[in-house]
Amino acid sequence: MNRPTIYDVAREAGVAASTVSRAYARPGRVNADTAQRIFEAAEKLGYRTGAQARRPGPGIVRNAIALVVADVTNPFYGDIIKGAYEAAREAGYQLILSHTNESPKVERQTIEQELAQVDGVVIASSRMTDSALRMVAKQKAVVLLNRIIPEANCVLNDAERGIRRAVEHLASLGHERITYVAGPETSWSDGVRWRSLRQAAADFGLEARRLGPNEPTVLAGISAALRVAETDSTAVQAYNDQLAIGIVKGLSRLGVAVPEQVSVVGFDNIIFDELVEPQLTTIASPLYRMGFTGMQNCIAVAQGARTSGRPLVLPVRLVVRKSTAPPRGTTAVPRPRAALGSRPR
Repeated sequence: MNRPTIYDVAREAGVAASTVSRAYARPGRVNADTAQRIFEAAEKLGYRTGAQARRPGPGIVRNAIALVVADVTNPFYGDIIKGAYEAAREAGYQLILSHTNESPKVERQTIEQELAQVDGVVIASSRMTDSALRMVAKQKAVVLLNRIIPEANCVLNDAERGIRRAVEHLASLGHERITYVAGPETSWSDGVRWRSLRQAAADFGLEARRLGPNEPTVLAGISAALRVAETDSTAVQAYNDQLAIGIVKGLSRLGVAVPEQVSVVGFDNIIFDELVEPQLTTIASPLYRMGFTGMQNCIAVAQGARTSGRPLVLPVRLVVRKSTAPPRGTTAVPRPRAALGSRPR
């Protein structure tokens, strides 16, 4: 009996041979229902492609999960990667790490290339659109870190509460004007953090402004420092710690004292926060736990568990160090407890 060909599969599935080829080579470019019909036809006929492109049939497990991060050089991802690796190792899975250079196009292409080779995908801080993520979630087990879509399990930090506590801290020190130095334009988390800061500032009677978008790097923070110095803000909340560290360095070069003239708060609590001078006040995220839990969830879905439909929100905490203080010429004046308390959630 002759081995089935791509044309046999196309005829069985009722599609063009080129569509069958694309379903194997670039799965993300084929409608999920069409792709499923093609793979079922291939399984029925016993069709197999080469080892690199072959999609596993029912009951065949590759024991591999892809972890896709926006920038592997960003210290933020270090503990996420470590946590994900430990969870994969404990479950007997291989972790395949990819980095997308903060590009939604590269992210999409990377995932398309990996879909046929893995049982699931954990995507940290995705820059892709919701519709693109939904397409991936229809084809594989998907878990998103710091992003929410209903079609996937999602694990994220409680940015709203963390930002609120940072604003509360700055208000208690006597600050009245705060600048948010934003992250990448395609960052979902950036939008959450800016909206949270704007709401908290209104609640505590602070004036808030936004500078950005910016790349989430130290160099971008150094560049942003000049724009910060041109404002009349006495406090800065940065999108992440790398931006915050760059702002501290940039302000120092401009002769602006931190925290005497401008207080600076970061987000993430990366290892370098205690090495910068002054040490950085920041919002600490449970990054290892995020990676570990995200990988556990992805493996569970790959093994047949249902998607929860509700995000898992991990608690954060404010770590006060030396980069925040009362603005020059003032002293901290305690505000009424009603103003300082957290809003009902």
